[in-house]
Amino acid sequence: MKRLLLLCAVFAFAMPGPARAAGDWTWPVVGPVIRGFDPPDSPFGSGHRGIDIAAGIGSPVRAPVAGRVSFAGPVGGRLFLTIDHGGGLESTYSWLDAVIARRGDLVTRGQLIGRSGTGHTGAGVPHLHFGVKLLDVYVDPLVYLGPVEVWRFIRLAPLDGA
Repeated sequence: MKRLLLLCAVFAFAMPGPARAAGDWTWPVVGPVIRGFDPPDSPFGSGHRGIDIAAGIGSPVRAPVAGRVSFAGPVGGRLFLTIDHGGGLESTYSWLDAVIARRGDLVTRGQLIGRSGTGHTGAGVPHLHFGVKLLDVYVDPLVYLGPVEVWRFIRLAPLDGA
């Protein structure tokens, strides 16, 4: 009985459950959210499966937390990237101008993985579409992201106009 109990305890420890939101991920790009998460009513229904973060074309896109790149490349002529963070948790980066990380790469928090592109087709403001999936279901990325660092938006200008 002791062996069976020990085996069950080891198996339970070795098999991680689904990842949970922690709210401590770093933001993949610096910019304001210009379109929020709008979950679809059904798996194939309309909605917005992520958030759009305004960022100039070519802005650095960084991994918000460590993981392994599970996809990096074109879909329908546009560049996309997905990072598997383990425990059924993935992050997605859409409408990229350049992909730097490659499929199979281990990436660390803050590592450069790509460059932002124009965003959704027809969008007036260039942006990164950032999504998070838990067990293959899109969830609100804001739950995973840490607080916005306001100092990143501050730009100082000289007082003498020079």
